[in-house]
Amino acid sequence: MPQGSRRGIAWIVLAAVACIGFVLLGNWQVHRLHWKLRLIHAVDTRVHAAPVPAPGPDRWPRIAAGHGRYLHVHLDGHYLANRQTLVRGTSRLGYGFWVMTPFQTRRGFIVLVNRGYIPSAMPGTAGFDKTRPPGGEVRLTGLLRQSEPGGGFLRPNRPARDLWYSRDVAVIAAARHLPAARVAPYFVDAEAVPGGARWPVAGLTVIRFPNHHLGYAITWYALALGCALGVGLLLGHAWRRRDDA
Repeated sequence: MPQGSRRGIAWIVLAAVACIGFVLLGNWQVHRLHWKLRLIHAVDTRVHAAPVPAPGPDRWPRIAAGHGRYLHVHLDGHYLANRQTLVRGTSRLGYGFWVMTPFQTRRGFIVLVNRGYIPSAMPGTAGFDKTRPPGGEVRLTGLLRQSEPGGGFLRPNRPARDLWYSRDVAVIAAARHLPAARVAPYFVDAEAVPGGARWPVAGLTVIRFPNHHLGYAITWYALALGCALGVGLLLGHAWRRRDDA
């Protein structure tokens, strides 16, 4: 077989394999699209449903595995006001801190509560004293959030210096000397209370699930179509050369 013919067959096989690969990638993105739409629907249903009791220890393994995100929950108990943590973060109000305060529930376990946002300049001022949580027994409602381990490569949490960049429940609990076995593996974003204190500002949870899978699927299928057309052109060229021979 002439060298040119062997090269042509190799290109045809390569293009055919690429075409099949692009189709499979497109199919995978379609699968991901349906999964993302189901997730968005489930979260939207949880957020707008009536609040349910926050998951207790018997359900913590499922929560730690990623279930129950943005579940609308309520808690009864009292704040442990002297153990709050300021976590740096961004909200629609600007860059500042999330005020994370442990909450002792009547059911015996502890939940870290994100009470809301304060400006970065507030700590150390007279106004900061007004951010203390209410005393006594309270009921709060909010959205269940997954712990945020680590803090990122560029800005890791530094408990020894009390510098926090992510809401890592386990590490914050350890730094505040909370009993690990009694601390829930999630935290709760508190809802805004009408007529409540000005700071911290609660109810700023951003629920965002980027959904670009349809665009990715179209791209893969377009590449598959291009490869199929390339295979057709190569086969046509080989057929014409055969006729000429």
